[in-house]
Amino acid sequence: MNNYPLDHTSQLLAEAKRSILFTAIRPEVVMERGQGMYLWDTSGKRYLDFIGGWAVTSLGHCPAVISEALARQSSQLVNASPTFYNKPMIEFAKLLTDYSCFDRVFFASSGAEANEGAIKLARKYGSLYLNGAYEIITTINSFHGRTLATMAATGKKKWKDLFEPKVPGFKHVPLNDIDAILACIGPKTCAVMLEPIQGEGGVFEINENYIKILRQICNEKNILLIFDEVQTGIGRTGTLFAYEHYGIEPDVMTLAKGIGGGFPLAALLTKEKFNIFEAGDQGGTYSGQPLAMAVGYAVVKEIIDKNIVVHVSKQGEYLLKTINDIAKDFELTNIRGRGLLIAFDLPLEKGCEVVSACFQNGLIINSPRPGMIRLMPPLIVERKDIDDMIEVLSNALAKVVVTSSTTL
Repeated sequence: MNNYPLDHTSQLLAEAKRSILFTAIRPEVVMERGQGMYLWDTSGKRYLDFIGGWAVTSLGHCPAVISEALARQSSQLVNASPTFYNKPMIEFAKLLTDYSCFDRVFFASSGAEANEGAIKLARKYGSLYLNGAYEIITTINSFHGRTLATMAATGKKKWKDLFEPKVPGFKHVPLNDIDAILACIGPKTCAVMLEPIQGEGGVFEINENYIKILRQICNEKNILLIFDEVQTGIGRTGTLFAYEHYGIEPDVMTLAKGIGGGFPLAALLTKEKFNIFEAGDQGGTYSGQPLAMAVGYAVVKEIIDKNIVVHVSKQGEYLLKTINDIAKDFELTNIRGRGLLIAFDLPLEKGCEVVSACFQNGLIINSPRPGMIRLMPPLIVERKDIDDMIEVLSNALAKVVVTSSTTL
């Protein structure tokens, strides 16, 4: 393990501020190494990671299955261009279709790219079968990506006036409101697109009865039901795909984040009925790239073969229990989520301060909104990790929330 002098980190940070385009406020550390549930910075400080690279490091940091897949595939074929099939592409597509309700896969590099593909597919469907319909209904507080189209699809209030003019064709309705959906559906509607659990929006889940009714409505209106499972897919909620919880099947599903365990990878899956793209309609230089395919296959097969979804369910229950155990002490409310995608509300809008206090003491968590905390650790998390997290979190809450409440 490297343990550089402080001036080395300072030099790296100074260079970063000179050369990297500003897009985010980052802590004054430089991450250098990861293993399992932990990250280390260039000073040698260790951090317990309870956001997992934004639900990306599904098997923890630097798992052997990824290292081995990269080494094996990189010695055989790194890239052959998307013009050709390659063996890991075919194997991975078969694995995903064998274990889901879908028949066809398009591979991409990011969740935004997969969601952009789903939008294109819905519009193509509308042009072919719905007299040119192109509008897609999404939900308020949703998050679908950072391309211009996926930002227009996203229901974040703070993005309303950003990068105008918006890509047209999106309507936003409240989550779990059937009447609102019905009021929006018209002759221009080609699809409804939603996250089974809004991740960036604060971990709010679709209601089972709502989604069953919505599935019927989409059938009756002949419009597509698209599930954005970028954050919920590949074991995160205690099933391989979140749609399995609700007793319905979407027409289209998008995956990213945990599907590559940290390697840039995403997928768009659909039923055979919607295999409607013509040559040239959709593509990408890195679509089906052999390295990514080998990694994705290794990650997903590991999750399936080791039945990690059962582990996720058990650890998720324990995580909820531990939060409930401290809830009264710190006035935590609305504890919610499934599997290892959990959130709760603070009594004050002090989320950033709680995150900062935890980080100073070697714990990485997230505050999607000022009064919320979100936890999404790697799927390999164990009880001891949860206990360690709760200890640091409790100390941070005592320092930030309790102290602030007593001074009001």
